[in-house]
Amino acid sequence: MISPEPTDGPAASDSLDEKKELLLSALESLDAEVGEIMECLREVLVSAGQSHLAESLPWLDEGSEDDGVDSPGHTAEVYSIAFQLLDMIEEQVARAARSDREIALGPEAEKGLWPHCLASLLDLIGASAASDWLTSFGLGRNLVFMLLFMTLTIAIISAGVRDGIERWSSRLMPVLLLTLIALVIYVLTLDGAMEGLRVYLMPDFSTALSPGLIINALGSAFFSLSLGVGTMLIYGSYISDRENLPVAGGLVTAVDIGIAVVAGFLVLPAMYVALANGVEIFAADGSLLSEDTLIFTVLPELFRTMGVTGGIVSLTFFFLMSVAALTSSISMLEVPVAYTIENHGVQRRTAVWVIGSAIAALSLLILLNFGALFGLVITVTTRYSQPLLGFMFCIYVGWIWRRDSLLEELRKGSPDIAGSWFWKIWPWHLRLVCPAIILLIFIQSVS
Repeated sequence: MISPEPTDGPAASDSLDEKKELLLSALESLDAEVGEIMECLREVLVSAGQSHLAESLPWLDEGSEDDGVDSPGHTAEVYSIAFQLLDMIEEQVARAARSDREIALGPEAEKGLWPHCLASLLDLIGASAASDWLTSFGLGRNLVFMLLFMTLTIAIISAGVRDGIERWSSRLMPVLLLTLIALVIYVLTLDGAMEGLRVYLMPDFSTALSPGLIINALGSAFFSLSLGVGTMLIYGSYISDRENLPVAGGLVTAVDIGIAVVAGFLVLPAMYVALANGVEIFAADGSLLSEDTLIFTVLPELFRTMGVTGGIVSLTFFFLMSVAALTSSISMLEVPVAYTIENHGVQRRTAVWVIGSAIAALSLLILLNFGALFGLVITVTTRYSQPLLGFMFCIYVGWIWRRDSLLEELRKGSPDIAGSWFWKIWPWHLRLVCPAIILLIFIQSVS
């Protein structure tokens, strides 16, 4: 047992008394507010003809559990209702606070991946002022990291397919995977992780076949594989003619699904670890927080509760996210660069710097008008452009591209493919099933 530290005399005693008074005042205020909430609930129960339950509500001076309550089950029921109400109010307050922050500061209040990664490192070495600059929104900070990110992407793409993209992808992807696995192992040792693991692995068969859930899962796979933005198309053009394209496509899909499954072992347990440390992880409607709120609000709050260890985990996590963002950026820039090189005969380095500079200029325009343009650009590209481009790819390959030309390309890597089940099923699947699924994803995303 730790002994209390000795005070330094009357001044320290006065300070302690002041703190006690402030604490008592806060508790009295909280008690009064909770009492008002319970009084409202009591009135609702009375108006619903449940007076006997109303008398056993907590925080009310009137009545007691013994007056007018026939069964302990009724008392448990009303206490459950009361505390569920309090949980809902707490969630609403948290959501309202976040909404007020966004109204006051705009969507730009959200932090970026690279600033968070460096901020975690600076926190570890005690450079709190620099860390605050990195995690607080500002045009200067955003401009610095946008230019740094674009310069790094341009430098990798300028080196070419083999010396740039292939070399860096072969280095970054193993680092990403090893970092992910290390974080999973560590998070699973923390309090609360097993509950998150149970939520992740135990299926809810009552909703497993829900149409909305299926469409959301298909949409997740669609965006995860970067379908509809030309990335797979460009990288596929670099594959040797001797490669079996159906097998290569299957391997890419399997690896993508595998990494997503491993990531689930990190995200869900980490969220319940955060819950065990007092961090709210549920939205007002009872669903788990996700997307930017999860990355930039829930997890940083968790890391802050873990002391020095949290700083190390935070640095590792945001480094992981930064690597994932960089590999995606490389893939995206290669699409227009490859088109410019092959169709206009421009040198790779010239094409990369011209297109990269144009993208940087557009990014600067978005930074200068963040509140108006950022959300609009995200909506147009992810909700509209990507699904519609994927739909057009299906129509072109399935209905416009001649089947004999398509079969000739596939035979280069698989001479006997014409008699396989793949060739019997895939063309019709591409013509009919894929466009229908993409349209459903599109409708779901805009509804």
